[in-house]
Amino acid sequence: MTTKRLRILVLVCSTRPNALGPAVGQWLTDTLAPGAELLGADLVPLTIGDLGLPFLDEEEHPSSGVHQHEHTRRWSRIVDEADGFVFVTPEYNYGMPATLKNALDYLSPEWAWKPAGFVSYGHTSAGTRAVQHAKQVVTTLRLVPLGATVALRIADSMRGDRVAPEARHAEAAEGLLAELVRLARALTPMREREHAASVAGPLPGSYARRLGPDDAAEVTVLQRCCWMEEAIVNDTLAIPALHESPADIRAWLADWHTTGLWRDGRLLGMVRTRRTGTDLHVGRLAVAPDLRGQG
Repeated sequence: MTTKRLRILVLVCSTRPNALGPAVGQWLTDTLAPGAELLGADLVPLTIGDLGLPFLDEEEHPSSGVHQHEHTRRWSRIVDEADGFVFVTPEYNYGMPATLKNALDYLSPEWAWKPAGFVSYGHTSAGTRAVQHAKQVVTTLRLVPLGATVALRIADSMRGDRVAPEARHAEAAEGLLAELVRLARALTPMREREHAASVAGPLPGSYARRLGPDDAAEVTVLQRCCWMEEAIVNDTLAIPALHESPADIRAWLADWHTTGLWRDGRLLGMVRTRRTGTDLHVGRLAVAPDLRGQG
C-alpha cells in the first residue's frame, strides 16, 4: 500500500456574493487539519468561483482529454492531482448548485476512482437533498461517494455571524475524513492503472509506470527486501542499496529514469536506467523475492 501523502481538495461550491460556503469551508479545514496531518493527507481548500469557469464551453467531449481553453486545462490539472474530494455545498431548490454541476461536467477521466465526501448546509433539510442529487451525478463520473456525510442546519450552526457547529458535527467531519483517506488509499491501484502514464504489465492485473520522488518509500522497501536476501546468502551487509535512506532514494529517483511494475498497489519490481549518448546503462534491477523466476 502506498505511503505517500494524499492530496484532498476541499471545494466550496457556492459562488453567491456573501455566501455562507467559504465560512463553512474554513470551519471544516480548521477542524480537520490536525487529523489530516496524522492521516498523512494535505487539505487543499478551493472555491469554485476562483476557477473562473464559464458554462461548459469546450468543443471536444470531456472524455477525450482535449481541452481548448486555459481555464479548463487549469481545472484539469487541479482535479488530476487530487486523490479525493470534499464538496462543501448548499442546497438550491432541492438540488446542488449549477456551479457544482458545471464544474463536474467539464472533466471526465480526471475524476475516476477517487472518493467524494459531502458537507452540506441549508435550512429544513440541512442541504441533504443537494447531496442526494450530486451523488447521482458523481457516480457516473466514477467518483466513489462516501457513506459518511456532514449536514449543517444553518439555524443550529450559527453563533451571531460566525459559523460554529456543534461538537457532534466536528466528530462527523473527522469520521468523514478518516473514511475518505481509507478509501483514497484503497482506490490508488484503480487510479494508477487508468493513468495516461501507465501501461499494462506482464502479470495479470499489473501495470508499469515511471517512478518519481513520491515513490521513495515503496522503493526503499523493495530494495531492502531484495538485498537483505543477498546479504544473508553472502554473509555481508556491505551492500550500498541496503543503506540508502528514503531521502537518498528520492534524490536519485529525480535523476535516473526508473520504471516500476505494480499490482494492487504493491511495487513488484523496478529497473533503473540512464542514457549516455546512444548507450543505455542499467544501474539497478530489483524484483520482489517472492516473484523471482516468473518472467
